Amino acid sequence: MANHKSSLKRIRQAEKRRLENRYWAKTARNAVRRIRKMTDKAEATAAFDKTSALLQRIGRKNIISKNKASNLVSALQKHVNSL
Repeated sequence: MANHKSSLKRIRQAEKRRLENRYWAKTARNAVRRIRKMTDKAEATAAFDKTSALLQRIGRKNIISKNKASNLVSALQKHVNSL
């Protein structure tokens, strides 16, 4: 067990960040799944704008890597364009 105040605080911070990162990653995955199931172009375009912004934001914060965020946005854009 940790003996220093700072290490106890670090443990608390790490747990809090882990849970928050898990939440945002799961939210993004669900948003991507939702768009991939869509068949209506207008609805998919509206959802794509929000999802794209979400993916770019969590990419900037390193919850997922920037490249993965870009790849997901690109694939979603292709899907929306093909509708």
